[in-house]
Amino acid sequence: MSENKNLVVVNQEKNLPVVVQDGSLNAYLEQIKKFPVLTEDEEKKLVDDFVYRGDFQAAQKLITSHLRLAAKVALTYKRYGLPMQDMISEANLGLMQAVKKFDPDKKVRLATYALWWIKAAIHDYILRSWSLVKIGTVAAQKKLFYNLGRIKARLGIYDNKELEPKVVKQIAHELVVDEKDVVEMNRRISGDKSLNTPVYQSPDDEIKEQIDMLADAHENIEARFASKEEALMKRKVLLDCLSELSQREQYIIKNHILTDAPMTLDDIGAKFDISRERVRQIEKRALEKLTASVKAKMAA
Repeated sequence: MSENKNLVVVNQEKNLPVVVQDGSLNAYLEQIKKFPVLTEDEEKKLVDDFVYRGDFQAAQKLITSHLRLAAKVALTYKRYGLPMQDMISEANLGLMQAVKKFDPDKKVRLATYALWWIKAAIHDYILRSWSLVKIGTVAAQKKLFYNLGRIKARLGIYDNKELEPKVVKQIAHELVVDEKDVVEMNRRISGDKSLNTPVYQSPDDEIKEQIDMLADAHENIEARFASKEEALMKRKVLLDCLSELSQREQYIIKNHILTDAPMTLDDIGAKFDISRERVRQIEKRALEKLTASVKAKMAA
């Protein structure tokens, strides 16, 4: 029964309003306002109809009534610079998973339960979309991404400023990651660009500011040559590994991940006459293969 539920709920996505391009975002937000907000009794009846009687129209109503929640959460991640139409699509996927897996015996509203699934789907999309430069520390990056905000809140830190060195050290120790990774992740999430804020404290107790970490504009010729050689080597490894993928996998990776102007999953799906969800599945498997291949070649 669970397989059929999954198939139908995902296919129902075609009946949902979608953001075709960034310019249509306002139109999408206005469109989803037309779906009524459910009362607790209405929600409970629809959940029971779906779970116990297999009524997929009930599932559709549960999804559409929570599209505003998914969009609201997705909009809080605008600072990551990724296409908002894809961000909302991923949020909707998380919402669908929440509806599919929701237990009517839980003593919570669907919105409370769905919030976790929506955020998880968005986080997964962001991590998949980040540069392959971070391949070697994916586990540490994911750990930081999911836990940094929680730890900062526990420590009473609610602003987006650079973290104090002692806080960086404490978080790095708790999560068993490098201090520089804590600083970088906090900066990515907060978007703080101040050049005169402390970054970390060196072993000799010297406070390093972000401006101290900037590359010297007058780099010597040896360092410039070495940097260029390393970049060329990494590029060659990446291209070699990409060539091992199928033509369709290469197209998806190049046009959705390795570009400054990524195509949407919907546009890629239209090109290959497949669903957006199918594109996402192909991309995920292709990234797994590409990651393993790059790591193997770099190690060699």
